[in-house]
Amino acid sequence: MSQFDLTDDQLQIQEMARKFTADAITPFAAEWDEKHIFPRDTIREAAELGFGSIYVSEESGGIGLGRLEAALIFEAMAYGCPSTSAFISIHNMVCWMIDRFGSAEVKQKHLPSMITMEQMGSYCLTEPSSGSDAAALKTKAVKDGDHYVVSGSKAFISGGGANDVMLVMVRTGEEGPKGISALVIEKDMKGVSFGAQEKKLGWHSQPTSQVNFDEVWVPVANRVGGEGEGFRIAMMGLDGGRLNIGACSLGGGQRCLDEAINYTKGRQQFGHAIADFQATQFTLADMETELQAARCLLYVAAAKVTANAADKTKFAAMAKRLATDTGSSVVDRALQLHGGYGYLMDYPIERFWRDLRVHSILEGTNQIMRVIVSRDMLRQ
Repeated sequence: MSQFDLTDDQLQIQEMARKFTADAITPFAAEWDEKHIFPRDTIREAAELGFGSIYVSEESGGIGLGRLEAALIFEAMAYGCPSTSAFISIHNMVCWMIDRFGSAEVKQKHLPSMITMEQMGSYCLTEPSSGSDAAALKTKAVKDGDHYVVSGSKAFISGGGANDVMLVMVRTGEEGPKGISALVIEKDMKGVSFGAQEKKLGWHSQPTSQVNFDEVWVPVANRVGGEGEGFRIAMMGLDGGRLNIGACSLGGGQRCLDEAINYTKGRQQFGHAIADFQATQFTLADMETELQAARCLLYVAAAKVTANAADKTKFAAMAKRLATDTGSSVVDRALQLHGGYGYLMDYPIERFWRDLRVHSILEGTNQIMRVIVSRDMLRQ
């Protein structure tokens, strides 16, 4: 074995995730998409395997794996349904942030039910007027005794209206990143409400809505990290989140490449299988090469995030940018190789085309990924 091979343990984790996907996700994903079904029971079955707390410490009840193992799991589940895999990945990000930065009280209160995914978590950073400029958020938390009074709104929240626990970035101080803190806010707290479910191009198997806070009284004890540390915590969470969403793109891209190989072998035109034409072969070869290259970079970045390497943020940004762009490009070419059939819901390609499109927007747009990388390069 070389340093670039997966270990036996990692291969076993990958195989377990692939088997779960083949049995519990792939056969049902098209129906979830078409009927906008949120598969709570399937998600909780995933949690029984530890997939709700992949890099939550064993001390807190998680399975304590690294970011590469997490990428293997999300890549495997996205082979069946990128939307569901991405939902579980966001929950994992919230769990890790609570485990890593939360007080013993916060961890004891929330993690046991989140690890089983009896309660599910949402990450609340984006607002209607602050997307890429996340540090300009306006949701305000004013301290009143042993509570914060929170007012504002968050946009495009995965799990909005359904999830029980929200990790919310709020302004407790000055303008800019140093005035932001992180609070755990519960769905049933007075003053919490939700907008209508968003009508989306893809990601139909998970709810998405605006979340509104109208003078919500949140105990100071619910703060995760110190006051003013919220933005730093949010960005650390996103290093892992970017890896996860990149892994979802790899899984979706691999599924569509496999579908394209099978389809082109069977589809006859001009008296030959279209896989016999060199134009098709070159397209498939490029798809495979680009997916493998993106996968290698993502796995390296995952190892760096696990090791807390100095260049982890740059590598996570590069990997996210390359994997999400590559996944969408591979799926687009797979659709083209299917011709008109690829455009039909009878085949899975169009679902993956819709689901993967958002990956270059969320967890930081791919333009912002380029900003992160170039800023790091020019700082040296």
